[in-house]
Amino acid sequence: MSPCPVCSRVHRCRDVTDASGYFITGTDTGVGKTVITLGLMQCLQDQGHRVVAMKPVASGCERGEHGLRNADALLLQQQATVMLPYEQVNPYAFEPPIAPHVAAAGAGVRIEADTVVAGCRALQGAADRVCVEGVGGWLVPLNERETVADLAVRLGLEVVLVVGIRLGCLNHALLTARAIESTGLTLAGWVANRLPPPADFTQENIAALEARLAAPLLGIVPPLVEIDPRRVAACLALAAG
Repeated sequence: MSPCPVCSRVHRCRDVTDASGYFITGTDTGVGKTVITLGLMQCLQDQGHRVVAMKPVASGCERGEHGLRNADALLLQQQATVMLPYEQVNPYAFEPPIAPHVAAAGAGVRIEADTVVAGCRALQGAADRVCVEGVGGWLVPLNERETVADLAVRLGLEVVLVVGIRLGCLNHALLTARAIESTGLTLAGWVANRLPPPADFTQENIAALEARLAAPLLGIVPPLVEIDPRRVAACLALAAG
């Protein structure tokens, strides 16, 4: 096996053959996973790759003439190089903005990791890179026994951690990074997402994380008035490969 072009570690992906892409997780909900995923997609597209994305599970969806739709999943669908049916981007959509396993139980549905893995395999056949955005944080339950972490392990993709720079981010980031590394997955890097309103001692917090996280800092994204994948991509340093 060759070293990973981003982190230089040699590792073996699991479950998905020749997995290529990233699993994007965050230190919490509302830290900007979708914004960073869009930026990563733009980076990969700028490198000449065909890129698609999944947001396998989404709560807080709105009901329209075509059924339930999630605003973040629609952005990922629009950013992709290959236009996909919405159901392939977001196979599990729930209306109430609550924990996914609770929303699924209320809808009489069980979130199945097998379904997401099969969907990811299909997308890998349609593009060069797949970006999969998790729901909530790393250990959010998906059903009575599986979490987001279990899904990420099944997919076997390298992980990008989005750290929302705000009070409490140091503890959340360090605990999440340790949990990711304990699974044997590669933490390819982390992104410092400066959330509005501006936090006190932003640079000090970022420096503290740089000193303590083994994975590289991929970029610092400033507060954005509106989502702009190209502006986000310009803040990221993603190795080609």
